[in-house]
Amino acid sequence: MKFGRRRPLVSVVVPVYDVAAYLPEALDSVLAQTHRNLEVVVVDDGSPDASGAIADGYAARDPRVRVVHTGNHGLGAARNEGIRHATGDLLAFADSDDVVPRDAYAVLVQHLERTGSDFVTGSVARWEAGVLTELAWMRRLHRDRGAFGLEEHPELLGDVFAWNKVFRRSFWDRVGLAWPEGIRYEDQPTTTRAFVAADRFGVVPEVVYHWRIRHDGSSITQQRASLADLRDRWETKRMALASVAALGSEQVGAVFHDRVLAGDLHRYFAEIPDCPDEWWDLLVAGVREFWGDRSLVHSGLPPVHRLTGWLVEQDRREEAELVMRYVAALGAPVPQVDSPRGPRIDVPGIDPATVDPAALALRDFEVRA
Repeated sequence: MKFGRRRPLVSVVVPVYDVAAYLPEALDSVLAQTHRNLEVVVVDDGSPDASGAIADGYAARDPRVRVVHTGNHGLGAARNEGIRHATGDLLAFADSDDVVPRDAYAVLVQHLERTGSDFVTGSVARWEAGVLTELAWMRRLHRDRGAFGLEEHPELLGDVFAWNKVFRRSFWDRVGLAWPEGIRYEDQPTTTRAFVAADRFGVVPEVVYHWRIRHDGSSITQQRASLADLRDRWETKRMALASVAALGSEQVGAVFHDRVLAGDLHRYFAEIPDCPDEWWDLLVAGVREFWGDRSLVHSGLPPVHRLTGWLVEQDRREEAELVMRYVAALGAPVPQVDSPRGPRIDVPGIDPATVDPAALALRDFEVRA
């Protein structure tokens, strides 16, 4: 669909819960976009603070803002509710504690119109302690501007974020996309389905989103040590994997399995020291479920995390704890040594004779001069 001279209406869905301290900055950034034809649908998800009232104040001052008040049902449900109220040609999502760069939607919409893609995605910068840093792996994923099919760019499945994209509403409805409700990490299943279903998706190298990193314990990414968090992570991986499996592409499946699906495990491995028994058992069960037929030693994880993954697969908890404690204390790359089999990492307390050699071995590009 071409929009001609009329600038398409972009509906930006902003779910809100307990973010009174951040919401004005988020809404100001959206309303200041150089793409002016906007509809901002704020969904007050039963927020216990002044967030709903703040949103109502914005709606009273700017006719582009609409506010929907609901009970507390979670992020996925709030986004879905916002979509039901959105009337735009295009859909975008912004979290209420982040900031959207001024030209973000103009860049994304222009590329969408030029390429005719089903949706378009851009790079992301972490915003931490007042400092913006583009995510290196996102920069790599978005370095090639253009429009692609998934077979051409399967690694883009690692771009699991909801808020650095603009979707055609016609594509969203035709495919039947929605955000899972009542579960953490709802972004990955839906974005994976979008990549799988799209005829073409657009990619731009510009940073189109500033992702605020909060350290107040409220972020779900700071709650990985809980059983509920790990259960949700495994479930959303199952959902995403099912979409990729349905595509039936061996190439896409291999990239997704080894690089994307395994990509965040190192964050969970860091929680192994002193973890509860139930959490460890669930970690082992999930790793075996997803990588039992193809060990994590073949994944795209860094060497020390491939080793940790193999130890988890083998249910060797004490050694996995030893590795993670060593990594945390080291604060530097794990040392490398030469061996008859070639260069490998060296972790004190791990006997190489008792470990799969592939769990210690370095690949050519990982060997430091």
